[in-house]
Amino acid sequence: MPKNLSRIITIFLACLVILAFFLSGIYIGFNKKPEIEKATSLLHKEKVDSTTVDFEPFWKVWNTINEKSPDTKTTDQDKVWGAISGLANSLNDPYTVFFPPEENKLFKDTINGSFGGVGMEVGIKDHVLTVISPIKNSPSYNAGIKAGDKIIKIGDALTGELTIDKAVLLIRGDKGTKVKLTILHEGDSVTKEISIIRDVIDLPTIDTELRSDGIFVIRLYSFSSNSASLFRDALRKFIESGSPKLILDLRGNPGGYLDAAIDMASFFLPIGKTVVSEDFGDKAEKTVYRSKGYNVFNKNLKMVILVDHGSASASEILAGALKEQGVAKLVGATTYGKGSVQELVNITPDTSLKVTIAKWLTPNGISISERGLDPDVAVKITAENADKKQDPQLDKAVQLLLEPSH
Repeated sequence: MPKNLSRIITIFLACLVILAFFLSGIYIGFNKKPEIEKATSLLHKEKVDSTTVDFEPFWKVWNTINEKSPDTKTTDQDKVWGAISGLANSLNDPYTVFFPPEENKLFKDTINGSFGGVGMEVGIKDHVLTVISPIKNSPSYNAGIKAGDKIIKIGDALTGELTIDKAVLLIRGDKGTKVKLTILHEGDSVTKEISIIRDVIDLPTIDTELRSDGIFVIRLYSFSSNSASLFRDALRKFIESGSPKLILDLRGNPGGYLDAAIDMASFFLPIGKTVVSEDFGDKAEKTVYRSKGYNVFNKNLKMVILVDHGSASASEILAGALKEQGVAKLVGATTYGKGSVQELVNITPDTSLKVTIAKWLTPNGISISERGLDPDVAVKITAENADKKQDPQLDKAVQLLLEPSH
């Protein structure tokens, strides 16, 4: 064999050996990495700017835990789920939540079927789990729970350590079982323990009444999938009554379907008028939802909308649109301030992330999430009013409608 050819073959074989050692080193090194680091390596194409994000503290904590913690039950995968939960919590948004496998199953079971509970809508207000509104005639309503009540503990669990969705899962349970809530009523300085028997919750939707003074009242309790058609039927009764005076009572209404709110607003607004817009920040252009233009009422309509701390979400969209478009006055108390949009994203086949993607803005561009809607006329219901079954907010709405100047 020529010397030059022999030399070339020898160099080639040496390169193959070096390459084999190099590739095996990569393989061994990758498989010795923690689970989360493998995922980060594989997903390097994602938008993570390694020049501005320092992961060294994270890995130092990871390795320190593995070296020093006596815990033998927590798997590397559990640590991954915990890290992702911490990432979601870093946004300081109570409505952005990561669901690991077990909680993901519970959450989806809840939203896809019937459930036992106490019948109240809750949210985070000033970093405290707070009752938005109890559902009329539900176990919580009958137990004396009120809009604005702060829930300090569920059983023995402090709510300050829970996400809103974890708190909801603790409150819900099988019909006939008991849950103990530690409550701080609005205006009180001492907490109170209330035990409530769970039941299957039947959501009421709408009531109507023609008062002796000629004022027609529609009480809307939720924005459910069929509430728009029920609202249309209620408006038909209002028109048939011959009265031009309407009170729409949205107190204690925690909201629901956005489409229902837009449909209801369309009965009062000309086509194309803004009902609400979704602000995605710098992620996308705003989405503007406009009236469908049913606009069945003429200038003779006199309308007041009753709101309180329990009016949230779709209630605030409808009330804000009709107030700012000059259709109705708001009477009562400042609304809850739940004006954000969430999307449920499947992360793996058995985990998901509920993430806030946008904020709702009124036609004048006011963020509902910041502080809710202020009424045109503020009226407080005192404890004495409640004990005597008095309703000064309704009385004020009636007074405004009966005044010739309204």
